[in-house]
Formats: sequence, C-alpha cells, structure tokens
Amino acid sequence: MPASHSHSARPSLLLIERPLCTRCDNRMNLARIMPGPKGYDLRHFDCEKCDHLVTVTVATDPMKSDNLGWLAGELKRPD
Repeated sequence: MPASHSHSARPSLLLIERPLCTRCDNRMNLARIMPGPKGYDLRHFDCEKCDHLVTVTVATDPMKSDNLGWLAGELKRPD
C-alpha cells in the first residue's frame, strides 16, 4: 500500500494570502480580486475587527508580466 502524503508537510501560504492589518494586527480577509495593470491583479483585503481596507497589487504570473527586470539582474553564473 503506498504511503499517504500529509498536507502538514507542505509550507503554509496562509501568511502570504492573508496579511496582518496595519492598524490592529488582526488577520485580514480577502474581499475581492480585480484586474489591475497588465500582468497584475488588485487584491482587496478587509479587517473584520477595525474595518480597515487594504489594496495590494500582485503579479498574476511573474514570468508573463512586463516587469521581468529580476531575470536580468546582477546574478550571473560563476566563472
């Protein structure tokens, strides 16, 4: 019988997906996602505790966005 895989071994994305409120440090909830500039989404988060709203711009696919500058960075293979 094959060994089962535990989901607890995977790193949690919870801290990335739900930021802390900058006013009260409560975990914020994702309210909606809207299209942003080319290659980006606008993610709107709200805080249930203090009603603070935050909008975050997130690359939908970093490999397809217009800002690929990090690929042409200073990191080079060793000579």
